[in-house]
Amino acid sequence: LGLIGLGSLFLVLTFGYLQMYNPRRIPDFRTAAVIVLKGTAFWMLAFLSLSLVLRFEPKISRIYMLTSAVAAIAAALTWRWLYSWWLGTSPLAQSLSKRVLFVGWTQEADRITERLTRDRSMAHVVAGWVPAASDHLDCSPPAHVPELGDASQIERLLGEHEITTVILADPRLPYEEIVRLANLCEKHLVEFKIIPSFFQILLSGLRLDPISGVPLLGVTELPLNRLSNRLLKRMVDILGSIVGLTLSAPIMAVCGVLIRLESPGPIFFAQERLGRNGRPFKMYKLRTMVPNAGDTDHIHQSTQREDPRLLRVGRFMRRWNLDEVPQFWNVLKGDMSLVGPRPERTYHSFKLREVIPHYAARLASKPGLTGWAQVNGLRGDTSLEERVRYDLHYLENWSLWFDFQTMFLTFLRRDNAY
Repeated sequence: LGLIGLGSLFLVLTFGYLQMYNPRRIPDFRTAAVIVLKGTAFWMLAFLSLSLVLRFEPKISRIYMLTSAVAAIAAALTWRWLYSWWLGTSPLAQSLSKRVLFVGWTQEADRITERLTRDRSMAHVVAGWVPAASDHLDCSPPAHVPELGDASQIERLLGEHEITTVILADPRLPYEEIVRLANLCEKHLVEFKIIPSFFQILLSGLRLDPISGVPLLGVTELPLNRLSNRLLKRMVDILGSIVGLTLSAPIMAVCGVLIRLESPGPIFFAQERLGRNGRPFKMYKLRTMVPNAGDTDHIHQSTQREDPRLLRVGRFMRRWNLDEVPQFWNVLKGDMSLVGPRPERTYHSFKLREVIPHYAARLASKPGLTGWAQVNGLRGDTSLEERVRYDLHYLENWSLWFDFQTMFLTFLRRDNAY
């Protein structure tokens, strides 16, 4: 019991060191989940190492430690999920949330507000906005975001509305005004942030890099630019594709028979897509349309709802993503990954990157069998601009946990699957 108590205390202290119990992080389940996984892994390795050095008696079994770690992860994640769900419906969430004040308003501010509003954890609440001194609105704030005053009243508004975070949305504010605003926030212990409007892409890659002792802000590398992360992701891809091919073989056999019964012709369908760094490859799918349907693909970027070319069995397969299972072979070959931006046809890729900002940045990663945009309903005839934003968010915030989360949600979310 003494060792169990010591181990439990060490785990709690590890969570505390990783800011698990920071009041401002309590509503955020995703952040808490990452801390639980990191903290438990560190706890298990550190406690095992400590037991070997100090020669605990009785000796601690490695199997017991592994079982304890899995149980701790399951218990902590379950508790945090239930707590976050309860907190999202409780008035207490308001007191734990960061209250945000926007200075100026732009399309990026509009986008951030929309995402914060959709966040069920209520980690952030938009208290309102004030026009910047040189404000020229690109778009109007939504009706639920009140205008609290003007830029000269910010100091009063910070206390009056219990503001914890000020976000400067308008980069056209004079330098002296930005410095004054930053100093004002520092004086009142309020977080000050700037939307980097000049960097509308790969924002998480922004770093201060010193050159000859002078700090310069620039885009460095994304998580998947690191060789260690790519190797880790590739190992998961190989294991997952082998399991996927094994489990999906009977499904492909049954679907193949149904396809041939409804429409004589090939069972599989191969189409050229663009992979990492723009390298073309052949992507395989189960055929869901009449033969030669690809001859009219250039007309539409994606399959239309109630497309007359679709087979009856094809509609069913698309609804449940069964037509995609042959792509486990693409993953095993290395053309694709289990998770990543979905690949587009070569013709459309060349066309879209000319009209959609940052579209080509998706090619920084291998395309995926599933993706963060798709599990959020952005597939089929939906906004391509929004799809690109979700793809870039995935690239900027990649982790194995993010991949596992996306794969899990693929089985639960099928919005706009047709």
